[in-house]
Amino acid sequence: MGELPLTAMDRIIRKASGLRVGLDAREELAKVLGKRGAEIAAEAGKYAKHAKRKTVKAEDIRMVMGR
Repeated sequence: MGELPLTAMDRIIRKASGLRVGLDAREELAKVLGKRGAEIAAEAGKYAKHAKRKTVKAEDIRMVMGR
């Protein structure tokens, strides 16, 4: 799985906190979001397969997040 861009992690933390962001914080957020994103994607894939589709749609992600 590819890495999430550290510049995006920096932007998220800065906008949320208004503070400077250390490299370690950017890397840790990327790691956590990557892991959680993969979990969400796997669950969404189950919904798509159950609906007999080969494509994961936004509705599948919403279903996972809504439970």
